Amino acid sequence: MLAKNAPALSATPSSNLAVSSSTTRFRPFSAMSGASDGILYRVAAVCGVGSAIILLINAAKRSGLIATTNFTQILAPLAEILALGLIVGLFLSVGRRTGLFGLIAFVLNFAALASLEGVEVVINLVFSKLPMATVVELQAGPLGLVLVASSLLFLFGTFAFVISLVIAKDVPRIPLALYFLSAMPIALRAFVPELALDLGLAGLAAALICLSMWLWTRASTFAQPAYEV
Repeated sequence: MLAKNAPALSATPSSNLAVSSSTTRFRPFSAMSGASDGILYRVAAVCGVGSAIILLINAAKRSGLIATTNFTQILAPLAEILALGLIVGLFLSVGRRTGLFGLIAFVLNFAALASLEGVEVVINLVFSKLPMATVVELQAGPLGLVLVASSLLFLFGTFAFVISLVIAKDVPRIPLALYFLSAMPIALRAFVPELALDLGLAGLAAALICLSMWLWTRASTFAQPAYEV
């Protein structure tokens, strides 16, 4: 009787040891993963603030508050590049909760910002160096269609992404509303007065700062592992 029970009794400590060893091995990995996620979200928040600063510089340049220089022209397209970092952080932290719709909205918005970055390069680094007659001629051809398509994609992509974040029920609503309302005159820049475009740039900058601050303060919460092993 004792001989038969001996293996069962001796197996129990070894199995507990294996579980303990497994627990010791996996917990540091979870902690490191959470720390990396926290850094990612904070980097995304910094990108959002950087994008907002460049948008304010663009608005000040367009309104004549600061001089237009080669530096400000080169700086202008970087706003969209930095904004890409922020929307990646917002999607990973909140947007992906909405499933397929959230993913589609994120892809649309990402593609829209990427295409709009090309538009900013053309406007600030090409059109600014050409005579107005040449600019009008270029806009009458295929380039004009591409610019219009990029602007419309930006409008619909922004709307879809904002809706996905609203559905997630975590991101503050006022900055999201300001984000979309400010994006409208930017997307429709060819049809709105300069003042509306300047106000849109300033409003979008304010929305990005608010969203970035919110993401920064919640970074540690989003970085927590979903379970402990």
